[in-house]
Amino acid sequence: MKIVILSLITGFAVGFIFALFKLPIPAPPALAGVMGIIGIYLGFKAFELITPWLVNFIK
Repeated sequence: MKIVILSLITGFAVGFIFALFKLPIPAPPALAGVMGIIGIYLGFKAFELITPWLVNFIK
């Protein structure tokens, strides 16, 4: 939980600083960005699930 809170605080600070200097936000549009992050997470988890099966299948 500590990592989640630190990530949120860091993201907030970065967003605040970018807004302060009137720079474009360093992220894709809201929904597309969230879906991209979810896709990366699901792909990572799928790899973790499939890898042991593939190792046993190849042997």
